[in-house]
Amino acid sequence: MNRTPLIALFAGLLAAGAALAAAPQPTKPVSASFYSGRWYEIARIPNAGQRDCQAPESQFARLGGSGDVSFVSDQGEFSVRQVCRRGSPVGAAKVFATRGRILPGSRNAKFEMSFFGGIRKQEYWVLDTAPDGAWALMATPGGNYIWLLSRKAVMPAGAKAAAIARIRALGYGQKLEFPAQAG
Repeated sequence: MNRTPLIALFAGLLAAGAALAAAPQPTKPVSASFYSGRWYEIARIPNAGQRDCQAPESQFARLGGSGDVSFVSDQGEFSVRQVCRRGSPVGAAKVFATRGRILPGSRNAKFEMSFFGGIRKQEYWVLDTAPDGAWALMATPGGNYIWLLSRKAVMPAGAKAAAIARIRALGYGQKLEFPAQAG
């Protein structure tokens, strides 16, 4: 029995599945202000690294540079301080600091962060933002994970519903979880 056509079909199905799983490319530029200030995590696709993580937030800040008001260094670099509280929004804080850089040619919509002293790097894409910058959708390029971030710990119900609808429209049908926030 010749298995070559069967193997080719299986390989094609795997490739098609991988293509469907990829995140959509960012389609619009992102303001440099995305990389400054505090973002609260409102929703996410569950992941092992954030198991039992409540009240998650990220604080973006400028790294060096020449005084650019965009809060991003001349080389597109920034620092991030991430906080996750275990068990409840007032539980013990797990804090870690990392660095990131905007990827050239991405119109500020793609960046990478280094973890564990630069041993591991992860690319992220900003797939959409609210017109007023109040929320953003951040995903991994593989399409496995997406996060809804907000400038406020609690989003207005209508804005939250619209952002979640946008997540679904982008092709993320996975179950979302909604970490508790202290606000």
